[in-house]
Amino acid sequence: MSELLDSMHHVAIEVRDIAESVAWYRAEFRCEIAYQDATWAFLKFSNIHLALVLPGHHPPHVAFTSAKATTHPGLKPHRDGTRSVYISDVSGNSVELMDPTSL
Repeated sequence: MSELLDSMHHVAIEVRDIAESVAWYRAEFRCEIAYQDATWAFLKFSNIHLALVLPGHHPPHVAFTSAKATTHPGLKPHRDGTRSVYISDVSGNSVELMDPTSL
């Protein structure tokens, strides 16, 4: 039954410097760099991904892989090849719905 459940894909947190933060996380934890540029980095852990984002460039958020992503207006492609849409939960938190077919 668990294959029917949506999954948490990543959490995005704001950092002051991408390169410095990537270096810190890689020194403290065993993880891989899945993607990195000047405004964000994507670190792969065994059970989840962590996005490091610069303030003003990408919102801090939690991301879920869900087929519901394709039912929301505003689904868009990203430079890493994924497609997603941002929505807000009832408390105003930013939530990213990722199209599982783009992963």
